[in-house]
Amino acid sequence: MPVASFLQLLGLAAIWGGSFLFLRLAAHSFGPAYLIEARVGFAALSLLLIGIYLKKSLPFRQHWRHFMILGLFNSALPFLLFAYAAQVLNVSTLSILNSTAPIWGAVIGYVWHKTPLSPKAIIGLLVGVLGVSVIVGLDRSLMGAETALPMVAATLAAFSYGIATNYTKNAPSISSFDNAHGSMWAAALWVLPLLPLMPMRAVPSGGEMLSVLALGILCTGLAYLLYFRLVKDIGPSPTLSVTFLIPGFGILWGYLVLGETIGLNTLLGTALVLLGTMMVTGFSPLALLRARQPAAS
Repeated sequence: MPVASFLQLLGLAAIWGGSFLFLRLAAHSFGPAYLIEARVGFAALSLLLIGIYLKKSLPFRQHWRHFMILGLFNSALPFLLFAYAAQVLNVSTLSILNSTAPIWGAVIGYVWHKTPLSPKAIIGLLVGVLGVSVIVGLDRSLMGAETALPMVAATLAAFSYGIATNYTKNAPSISSFDNAHGSMWAAALWVLPLLPLMPMRAVPSGGEMLSVLALGILCTGLAYLLYFRLVKDIGPSPTLSVTFLIPGFGILWGYLVLGETIGLNTLLGTALVLLGTMMVTGFSPLALLRARQPAAS
């Protein structure tokens, strides 16, 4: 893998790891609905501007059903669930639970598409569950009754990503950029009716407003652009390795900005979750390092 692409991959992981920090910073004032409506709204506008610059028109009318399904399971629902969980859970826990999405994708694929699970993948599932258990079981801050629903919500958010991944296997053949662009507008439509039901909890501060802008423009709109560039330069499989880098940055940002404690259970649990995910997906860090030639996108 070229050095420039590797640095871009690290940058993408840092940005997406930062998304959980910005969620944590803004969730208390905005509440889940307003926070996510702002996030997907700014992301949609950012991608619209990029599309205009690239002279890409969005075929929303032709594929509106597809965009609505993708927008629900890949954006609106998981974003809302993570925003709800971010009111209680720390950045580290959010980013670690997010990394279980490939595991859920494999389980859903087994049920939905009858995709067989190898003995290695089954062991990986158990290792991933053990990792989450280590994080929760040894962290007293995650053992109270008030954290139960947020933990379930964050887990369901990762589960929703697994649904979206399996849905796209038989979805209409649409470019990655159009999928991202169209799904953001669809997500905005899904979240809009929730605004009267889930009002803002307080008047946001300037820092919270900046966090929402960063979520929408940097962590969603521009991050997708960087993601598409990496897929083109090095191929989809090496690019998906960003999943394994995000928790490290989530833990780092939580420690540096919010002073979150990094316990031994966090490090051990993270290692187990990532090991389990790699076993389920068949990802090999050594294979990534050997991928020196750009792959076809």
